[in-house]
Amino acid sequence: MKKFLDLISEEMKQAFIEAGYDGELGKVSVSNRPDLCEYQCNGAMAGAKLYHKAPIMIANDVAAKCADSKVFASVEAVAPGFLNIRLDEQFIANYLEEMKADKKYGLEEAKEPSKIVIDYGGPNVAKPLHVGHLRSAIIGESIKRIARYNGHEVIGDIHLGDWGLQMGLIITELKERQPDLPYFDENFEGEYPKEAPFTISELEEIYPAASLKSKEDASYKERAMDATFKLQNGVRGYRALWNHIIAVSVSDLKKNYEKLNVEFDLWKGESDVHDVIPGMVEYMKREGYAHESEGALVVDVKEETDTKEIPPCMILKSDGASLYNTTDLATIKERMEEIKPDHIIYVVDKRQELYFTQVFRCARKTKLVTPETKLTFVGFGTMNGNDGKPFKTRQGGVMRLENLIRDINDQMYEKIVSNHEVAEDEAKKTAQMVALAAIKYGDLSNQASKDYIFDVERFTSFEGDTGPYILYTIVRIKSILAKYAATGKNADQASILKAESAAEKELMMNLAGFNAMMENAWVEMAPHKVCAYIYDLANAFNHFYHATKIMQEEDEVKQAGYIALLRLTKEILETCIDVLGFSAPDRM
Repeated sequence: MKKFLDLISEEMKQAFIEAGYDGELGKVSVSNRPDLCEYQCNGAMAGAKLYHKAPIMIANDVAAKCADSKVFASVEAVAPGFLNIRLDEQFIANYLEEMKADKKYGLEEAKEPSKIVIDYGGPNVAKPLHVGHLRSAIIGESIKRIARYNGHEVIGDIHLGDWGLQMGLIITELKERQPDLPYFDENFEGEYPKEAPFTISELEEIYPAASLKSKEDASYKERAMDATFKLQNGVRGYRALWNHIIAVSVSDLKKNYEKLNVEFDLWKGESDVHDVIPGMVEYMKREGYAHESEGALVVDVKEETDTKEIPPCMILKSDGASLYNTTDLATIKERMEEIKPDHIIYVVDKRQELYFTQVFRCARKTKLVTPETKLTFVGFGTMNGNDGKPFKTRQGGVMRLENLIRDINDQMYEKIVSNHEVAEDEAKKTAQMVALAAIKYGDLSNQASKDYIFDVERFTSFEGDTGPYILYTIVRIKSILAKYAATGKNADQASILKAESAAEKELMMNLAGFNAMMENAWVEMAPHKVCAYIYDLANAFNHFYHATKIMQEEDEVKQAGYIALLRLTKEILETCIDVLGFSAPDRM
């Protein structure tokens, strides 16, 4: 289905051609003066030089050709040569009817769908999720959903930090605390226990304790490095312990991501490519891509067009140890061999941009990816507190993500039960849905690359540009539809009728922009575009609601037309919040 603005531009281009001018001058845009017109065309201004003619004369010629248009209600030539456009109400209604009949409301899915891997999340095992993990999770989840809605095959990979010194530290601390565990007995040949010798709470306390000791005690750090070496070289007891660490951590991570309505298709980590690294390193040496520099193995990635220094990409340290670069490159290699993606997207803190420039260039130079493979870095800014500094607890520490979610759930619960009587179970469930909308919309409504203030009071408000306001609008529509159904009337076959008021027309024009917005949100990987659209749509609906007596309308055909319009509004709002990763309750 053609986009709404494209159809309007096509009509205007035809008018330019019929008036004897170049059709490309007929491009139409949304008016920047909505008090004067709905759309505008400035092509006559550009045509003046081309045709050596006053722009107002060109505009008058074109306006005359629009007199019988079924798209335009009016086209007015205004000095010095602007074309002010108002749309025909029946044209808009017909367009919405077409949208209503289409499974994706007029969005044309990708003609050649891409296979995409999106790498987001990136937590370390054995450590609790904190607020710093929020943005990667919810921005990545939304981009994944937007891409899928546009018809692409998308695989989300959490890419766990599950390999390296942190594992050695945990194993070393466990050995100090429980030296008699069978995992540390080199002569033990039996079956290791199925139950982990620690809970997630104990594990989360063990890691920081071990990390602190390693900074203060060189011999402790040495033992941790030795434990890491043994783990990575397959010592049986250490591998069994590591499996417990992963199982306990992943179980806890899944619970926390579930609270955020974030789902990963792959739960892979750095450990999955441990055995890929030696072959990759050998290949890079053999093909002459990698060389030694001060004992380390590096690949030069600078280019002649660089305006700033891009350091070499280090593959191995001077002691032969691998780095994040190594595992990220090995992961790209494994993905290309096993998944064969057309596109890999990384959703990571924007401060990592230089690092990913090095990794992407290295992957291309060493031919780990094909020339056609797209590699995209989506960098996000910092989530700050009201003081403009990274978000902290009141005590000044880094806030655990589950505590943030719990606090906002509690706030929403208090608001819900204070407004009206509701059963406790329903109030709790509704509070969770509204809290999630507050968190996600509060984050996603900002352009991803920008830092933003996480203002709990503002984000949890039912007024203004917030998630709860969007949900309240959807619930309001659901309530009207339920009241209409309770009258015994049926509007299932009803058509959307042409607008009879400015508020109704404004709502309809907002709806008509859905498909273009959703396509653009994917092209730019910009969930904030979806947020901006639904805020405008919610405002347009609420203006219409206040200006129109929907349930009091006596003309049943007209009332059924209103109901058809409300259903489409609800469906599009629900589609949008679904790609943002939250949903609406039936009541609030």
